[in-house]
Amino acid sequence: MIYMKNTKFILLILISLVNFKIVIADESFNQWLDNFKVRAVKSGVSKETVDLVMDKAIFLPKVIEYDRYQPEFYEDTKTYVGKRSNKKKVVKGKRIYKKNSKLIEKVDQEFLVEKELLLALMGIETNFGTYLGKMDIISSLATLSYDKRRSEFFSKELITALRLIDNKKINKDILYGSWAGAFGNFQFMPSTISNYAIDYNQNSVIELKNVEDSFASAANYMKKIGWKKNNHCFYRVELKNNIPSKFLNSSARNIKHKKNFRFYKKFIKNDLTDIVNDKEKVAIITPDVDIIPGSQTLNPAYIVFSNYEKILKWNRSLRFALAVCTLKDKFKDEL
Repeated sequence: MIYMKNTKFILLILISLVNFKIVIADESFNQWLDNFKVRAVKSGVSKETVDLVMDKAIFLPKVIEYDRYQPEFYEDTKTYVGKRSNKKKVVKGKRIYKKNSKLIEKVDQEFLVEKELLLALMGIETNFGTYLGKMDIISSLATLSYDKRRSEFFSKELITALRLIDNKKINKDILYGSWAGAFGNFQFMPSTISNYAIDYNQNSVIELKNVEDSFASAANYMKKIGWKKNNHCFYRVELKNNIPSKFLNSSARNIKHKKNFRFYKKFIKNDLTDIVNDKEKVAIITPDVDIIPGSQTLNPAYIVFSNYEKILKWNRSLRFALAVCTLKDKFKDEL
């Protein structure tokens, strides 16, 4: 009986502490929100829009959990790429293509961005529009802006979202998407919408959950950042033990030591003479190093090209870019 009372007492204390932390977090978030609203108005967003949109913003603890536990940070390359480029993805992508083939072919030829790449991006980002996310984007961005880890980045994204709403380019009432504030079939962040999204069907509204605007916007983005149609993305290679570690890239932030393929041939066991020109600029990545505990230093390893780096501008993850290019190549054999 005494044990039961003590247990209940301890549980009550724990519940009280949790509730206390939530209250403190709420008060702190509300203070941040007041300061942010002033900043947003100073940046040129109308006070009416700021009040209308931001008054409904709330702190979402789940968003912080998702931010700290992304698959790019814990899944090895084989697992990550395998999950995102499997047969089910290919079958589903073929269905999307068949249903929208005229549009997708038109976009491919107009923007010079392969249909296979667009399907791969859509397939990995939202499983071809079936998982667009249900989070309130404004609250997600506000939560990540309030959080210290990447506060300035998300604050700028939130202000951009407010500007888009203020200028009536997007409808605030449909802004539901990923925990990180991305929206639509291709998961565009507000800055990406602002810089690259287009009203392809010319109905005066940018609708990124619509296949016309979303496919054209994704193609426009890839074209503008320099994607070269039908160029290499990556090749898996076996490295010799004599390669200096300084030539191995394990971070997606800045691919270093880009050199002519001729330079790296002496460190590579594979014979890629008939595939890669000696003068092509390449770099070497070892994506599992520094992330997966106990991973081998030289395996897996890949030589990557300029197009691969363009995918990194979409999402700064070595594994993401490998998955996109892998799925793209699988579609090439099927469409």
